[in-house]
Amino acid sequence: MALPRLQIEGEWFEGEDGRTHILRGVNLGGDCKVPFTPNGYTNIPTDFSDHRTVSFIGRPFPLAEAAEHLGRLKAWGFNCVRLLTTWEAVEHAGPGNYDEAYLDYFATICRMADEHGLYVFIDFHQDVWSRMTGGDGAPGWTFETVGLDFTKFHAAGAAHVMQYKYDFARGGRQEDRYPTMTWSQNYRYPANALMWTFFFAGKAFCPDFMVEGRNVQDFLQDHYLGAMEAVAHRVKGLPNVLGFDSLNEPGSGYVEKHMSYRHVGPSELDRSGPQPGLAWSPIDGLAVARGLSRDIPNFRVDKAAGKIVRMDDERVNAAEVSIWLKGAECPFERAGAYRVKDGGVEVVDEFFFMKRSGHVVSMERDFMSPFFHRVADRVRGIDPDWLLFAEVDPWRLGHGFPKETPRGTVNASHWYDVGTLVTKEFRIPETPEQMQAREDSYTRNLAFIKSLGSSLNEGLGAPTLIGEFGIPFDLDHAAAYKAWAEGDRSSKPWEEHVVALDLMYNAMDALLISSTQWNYTASNRNDQAVGDGWNQEDLSIYSADQGGSANDINSGGRALEGFVRPYARTTAGRPLKMKFKRETGAFRYVYEATREGETEIFVPRLQYPKGFTVEVEGGSAVRDDANQRLLVRADMPGKVGVSITPIR
Repeated sequence: MALPRLQIEGEWFEGEDGRTHILRGVNLGGDCKVPFTPNGYTNIPTDFSDHRTVSFIGRPFPLAEAAEHLGRLKAWGFNCVRLLTTWEAVEHAGPGNYDEAYLDYFATICRMADEHGLYVFIDFHQDVWSRMTGGDGAPGWTFETVGLDFTKFHAAGAAHVMQYKYDFARGGRQEDRYPTMTWSQNYRYPANALMWTFFFAGKAFCPDFMVEGRNVQDFLQDHYLGAMEAVAHRVKGLPNVLGFDSLNEPGSGYVEKHMSYRHVGPSELDRSGPQPGLAWSPIDGLAVARGLSRDIPNFRVDKAAGKIVRMDDERVNAAEVSIWLKGAECPFERAGAYRVKDGGVEVVDEFFFMKRSGHVVSMERDFMSPFFHRVADRVRGIDPDWLLFAEVDPWRLGHGFPKETPRGTVNASHWYDVGTLVTKEFRIPETPEQMQAREDSYTRNLAFIKSLGSSLNEGLGAPTLIGEFGIPFDLDHAAAYKAWAEGDRSSKPWEEHVVALDLMYNAMDALLISSTQWNYTASNRNDQAVGDGWNQEDLSIYSADQGGSANDINSGGRALEGFVRPYARTTAGRPLKMKFKRETGAFRYVYEATREGETEIFVPRLQYPKGFTVEVEGGSAVRDDANQRLLVRADMPGKVGVSITPIR
């Protein structure tokens, strides 16, 4: 039976029959950031010279393996996937040259997801612009078209790229050469900052910079949106495809940045503390790109002290390598932001990226809002019912969404426990009070993110779907992997992971919000050099190294007790309260019945291996144990309560 199309009604996802849907899913998958052929894992050497001939067919998995993985996701109770692709996957061969075979493959994955009862929203993923700048996303030719030479980025210190930092002969985790999560610092490096400024604000800051007869901003956005349209045409008509993510975790480049400002601590311009890594100012980045050296303040995390501390300044680009191609020039220099003089650099306009023609610019109002409208217009030209899953720069999340956004927009912001993510450590709270305090902290953080959606859809509000959250599974120097290798198949090595995920899902249950956990990577390995295949991240809920049992649907799963849990998938009315107590197995759901029809609750065998009992106030229930679900009908309009208790 085809999945019902979903639309928005205030803060809820609503089906064609008026029932409310809570989406619980997973990002599929972490290795979609890199090519399948040749294998683009970041622990494999490359100079990216083959960027036009790569193929992403096989990401997230070969078609022959798709039924196994999609069946596993369904068995674990997920009802949607945030399906990753990249601009590079579609248009790597050159501007306007789409990979038709990949598009066919991608559409087949979407159809197979439908056959397994999974909704899909399509994420054109990126991290720090591209693989050549330490992440993933944009094709390599985007640099050539704007006059940049990505082969010079490392030598100039203009990007922080694992493949150039990593000692491949040594292998393993290398905190000394490529510390955990340092890829994200690339947003501040010049190669990234230039590209994001061109992409979002080229018309404002370099209006005379033309590429093939168009301003650089229009050129880049037109090609990005063209790749999105190519995918959209392939999946048109599939009822399980909900819509498109606007762009994963976009950067802001130099927009709103004071030309000489280095953020080394709280100030009137930025009241937050310093961030780990180099404290780049725009003029630092522009100078380094031009081939000048700069001494830049540097910070690191001092775990023992529990704070970020300043180190000695770092000299960047001591070899004075320019990243501009021969004959190319910096358009911001030409536009009057700065000038090179006497072997150095001189700021001409301190407020160049803050004001234009007397107008104080706003990243959200002036650049994100028009971009959201462009994305929505382009994909809705193919299917007018598709939803826009909107994201803003995660470093600017406190600014919220722009006031003017398209109708049919979902708050798809991300959230992580940053401390756990960066340190790869999670300590289980020692007392019930401490446990509750941690959960309350998560709930407050997520409640703030949920509140951002109230301004969307012309002030009518929007559903919140946390597009990413999760934990590293290589906590404590991969202690769980070592226990697995030694033959320990108990749940004990995964206790920290289970508790962390349980607290996160408890917070989302309390707020009745949807989510897609990061991530499910079919090729994941219990190897600290590999993990999800990208920048030594390892957040996959599945590992091929823990699989191997064809008769066990849970084979390969990690810390299942933390995320395979009961929840109300669809409600014939409006949800009011949802609570699962993992320690006791007790589940409670309360909703306001407003219409006829069934309320469906996922009840996993994993949490109730010996069965369960059900009590319903204001209605009746029918068990469908084969499909791990409970179907509830209200006796009449009004409040209905459902309690599930495990049989011990």
